[in-house]
Amino acid sequence: MAKIIENLAESVPAWGAKVAYGEKTTVDGRELVPVALVAFGFGGGEGSGDMPASEKTPAGRGEGSGGGGGGYSVPIGAYIGGPDGLKFRPNTVALAVVAVPLVTALGAALAVIVGAARYAGRH
Repeated sequence: MAKIIENLAESVPAWGAKVAYGEKTTVDGRELVPVALVAFGFGGGEGSGDMPASEKTPAGRGEGSGGGGGGYSVPIGAYIGGPDGLKFRPNTVALAVVAVPLVTALGAALAVIVGAARYAGRH
């Protein structure tokens, strides 16, 4: 099981830009290259050990295994060809979805920093 997770995790860097940038496509006579924000995660587990006897369970030998992974892709825009060359056109809805957690985290961090500065100023 662990070897499968290792193989998957090792192959992610090889995917590189092939995952974040789609194949060049022509729409209405204009060339475009779709762009996405892509993230992956993998995990695995193993276990074993002796289990002592108790009132509820007999003595025994434990075993275990497990693994999993996942990922997501958010289309953030496309590079569109025009008379001036390629120009990035954002997908504003997807960018807002991606930006909300970032802005929330920055706001929370700023609140902690301001609170700590106020506390330090009083003492």
